[in-house]
Amino acid sequence: MIFQRALRRELLSTAGAVFTTLFTIVITVMLIKILGQAAGGKVSSQDVVALIGFQALNYLPVILILTGFISVLLVVTRSYQDSEMVVWFAAGLSLTRWIKPVLGFGWPLILLTGLLSFIATPWANVQSAAFVERFEKREDIARVSPGNFQESAAANRVFFVEGLSNDSTRVRNIFVSTYKDGKNSIVVAKEGERLLDTDGETVVQMSKGRRYDGMPGQADFQMVEFDRYSLLMGQQLPIAVNDRPARALTTMTLLENRNAVNMSELLWRLSLPLMGFTLMLLAVPLSFVNPRAGRSIGLIVALLSYVIYNSTVGIFQASVSQEKLSFMAAWWPAHAGVLAVAIAMYFWRLKVNSRYHPLLLWAHFRCAIAFRKGARP
Repeated sequence: MIFQRALRRELLSTAGAVFTTLFTIVITVMLIKILGQAAGGKVSSQDVVALIGFQALNYLPVILILTGFISVLLVVTRSYQDSEMVVWFAAGLSLTRWIKPVLGFGWPLILLTGLLSFIATPWANVQSAAFVERFEKREDIARVSPGNFQESAAANRVFFVEGLSNDSTRVRNIFVSTYKDGKNSIVVAKEGERLLDTDGETVVQMSKGRRYDGMPGQADFQMVEFDRYSLLMGQQLPIAVNDRPARALTTMTLLENRNAVNMSELLWRLSLPLMGFTLMLLAVPLSFVNPRAGRSIGLIVALLSYVIYNSTVGIFQASVSQEKLSFMAAWWPAHAGVLAVAIAMYFWRLKVNSRYHPLLLWAHFRCAIAFRKGARP
């Protein structure tokens, strides 16, 4: 059918523009956030690109949901704005005829959202947590970011280096402040090198520096100048693989360990494709606008509806996590409520076929005016 092909082309074109806009916004926000973490020494600067990719996969299901919802909303709203819906209803066609082409456009988005939610997003969260955890378990000197003060893993030392070699084995202009047993020790050196001693422990051998020892608040500090000074950094700790958050667990693991937190995470993953389906159905009747008025109010109402819908799902997820509701009692009410609202709006819009509906009266009035103008000599 010509109508369905034209509608599909317009939906795909609009979806491409909407997805590009949303994805660009999300990537920009994540880039600023992760670069800030890298500058603060919370993540490695070498892992920034990988972490952005993992976070993009994490947000991609929500982006796809909004892409489908906003695309249908914009296309149907434009049809009302350009009075195409007046012709549609005047021809005796129902609003429900839009459901099939809209779902034909939307089912790949819904399927992709489900695959991302159940498979790709947990994998991305696992990899992102592994990158951060690997950085946190690195030796203290390897975690240092040049030009920034960095606390050690044991929280008893503060490091500062001006420069770091590419392999993180040599540093220059070192400052190390250690607090232990009520005493403070400060070491400053011109350069240093990371080495392994005979026991396999990591040490930093500093050269051409000074060490200051004493009690804070007292004047009995001792100063020692040295040509060589070795500072024990400790052995590299193994990376933990257990006790990961529920969002970093596979779907099969959630089903095998059905505690409250895992079931709340499963509820969220199941809700994402359902939200994509119900929002596309809701977008068709929600797109109604007066052809002679602007469409900004309709878009605001639609986006507010999404926020309320998403918040309601979050409330049910929190209820499952806090063991106030079971999974079976919490996974469906929000979606059923939105679906009921969509059906009610379809029934309300079906009255458009009545001969006394304002849209048809407006169409007859315009036709009468055009006829009278054409009949003049």
